[in-house]
Amino acid sequence: MQKGFSILALCLLISLAVSGSDLVLKNPDALQQIDLRRPATEIQSPAKAAMLSATLPGLGQIYNGKYWKVPVIYAGFGTLIYFVDMNTTEHRFWREAWLARVDGNPNTTDNLPHSTAVLERAMNFYRRNLEITYLLSAALYLLNILDASVDAHLMNFDVGEDLRLGMQPRPAPILPGHSGHRTAAHFTITYRF
Repeated sequence: MQKGFSILALCLLISLAVSGSDLVLKNPDALQQIDLRRPATEIQSPAKAAMLSATLPGLGQIYNGKYWKVPVIYAGFGTLIYFVDMNTTEHRFWREAWLARVDGNPNTTDNLPHSTAVLERAMNFYRRNLEITYLLSAALYLLNILDASVDAHLMNFDVGEDLRLGMQPRPAPILPGHSGHRTAAHFTITYRF
């Protein structure tokens, strides 16, 4: 019986939505309205936004209509590419100088006034910076995907004027003890959205 009623109600809602009726469901507890005639193109898919951003960083933000985020993402990637290039060049320079010093071949020289320990520390410093830059690049890529997905999730989040948070005192009875019924002060926090 209940399944048949659900199917009938669903068919009725679909027929009213297709016919262009002004049917609006109201939920008085949540104080929100859902318009069934709303086009499906306005509802953003978080999975699609994430896949677009995974394919090409910034594409999910364009899908969500947050165009101002795209230059920020590409500025971050540009900065990280600069540091990858700089750290790679420096690491390669110090590594070749260190290898020329420790290879035992008298024909290879590095012509640097630094000690072997300084060459090794510089080589390790730029290698560590290069690894950190790669990790930051991966983090920025994942943050780009996460931002697009969360933004699509929150696209239809209602931030209306009916959001309220209130606190009011109310008495509450305490279990009877030796001296009879007593009440204590309590606070009730209510919120409405």
